[in-house]
Amino acid sequence: MKGDQTGQELLDEALRVLDPNVIGLDLEFQEFDLSLENRRATNNQVVHDAAKAMKRTGYGIKAATVTPEIKGDVGSPNAILRREIDGKVIIRTGRRIPGVRPVAGTYSPISVIRMAVGDAYGAKEWREGSGLDEIACRTETIDRKTCRAVAEFAFMHAKKTKAKVFGGPKYTVSPVYEGMLKEEMDEAAKRYPGVRYEPQLIDATYALLLNNSGDPMVIPALNRDGDCLSDLVLQMFGTIAGSESILMSFNDNFEPDIVMAEAPHGTAPSLFGKNLANPMAMILAGAAMLTYMDDPRATNASRAIYEATIETVKEGIRTSDLGGSATTTEFTNEVIRKVQTKIEVWKTLTGF
Repeated sequence: MKGDQTGQELLDEALRVLDPNVIGLDLEFQEFDLSLENRRATNNQVVHDAAKAMKRTGYGIKAATVTPEIKGDVGSPNAILRREIDGKVIIRTGRRIPGVRPVAGTYSPISVIRMAVGDAYGAKEWREGSGLDEIACRTETIDRKTCRAVAEFAFMHAKKTKAKVFGGPKYTVSPVYEGMLKEEMDEAAKRYPGVRYEPQLIDATYALLLNNSGDPMVIPALNRDGDCLSDLVLQMFGTIAGSESILMSFNDNFEPDIVMAEAPHGTAPSLFGKNLANPMAMILAGAAMLTYMDDPRATNASRAIYEATIETVKEGIRTSDLGGSATTTEFTNEVIRKVQTKIEVWKTLTGF
């Protein structure tokens, strides 16, 4: 799914890494132009078409796009995509980036498992009264199925990454609304007895994050809480460019059914056309998408991309936002070189 400004430039870099000549896996891409211009020209039909394609294939990779602020314009394509594919969960993982100084000694990975729909987003809003007596109202909703998807995937991910499930909603103040997620977290904990479980109120979660820097953590969260929390967590590791963002829908067994990968950052218009933007998050988004494909070659390619990207930064080949002097293209070129080497060596050793 093509995007706008620097978002599209970085998607082009990620697709260079996913080329069959690089990863040894022939992926067929169907393109949809989600640029603001084309969304306006098609009255968002292209977004609906892209969602249908993801439902057919199970996968998607998306560039950052511009969301116009004008009321009555085409709005956010992400909102449409989430609704059309029945996306339930967004996962973003903060991780150490070599040479990038984290906050307060944070070094173990922290994944935020955020509700992708409902809550404060799409809520009905209105105002009543006038002058100093005017009040603003909002009606928010969450549903049991989405809460269960968040809780189930949080424990599944924690088991896979040997992390603890930490945090939660403000269930003491809001036992009916926010308590629904807490209920599902408690039930999921029973299904995963081997996973450490440390529920906290959302305000305590923020406060205690800096005191739990040594533990890998998975934090389930409501939509609004998770949006704020994921931005904080990524910045705790020194940069928002070191993480991918994954939107997932689930089958009836709460197993990932559709996976859409993107970078967590925006279109960075000030860097457009300068070949200076950091492609790291977008490259990692491509790697993350591969991890959900049932093919050993995809698994190898994903690992190779993750390792090559981190190694490139460790060796000092960095874009300016990380204190380096490499261009966007130079960074990607080095990642590609390392991926090709790894794939070739592993193929020699294992046959894959």
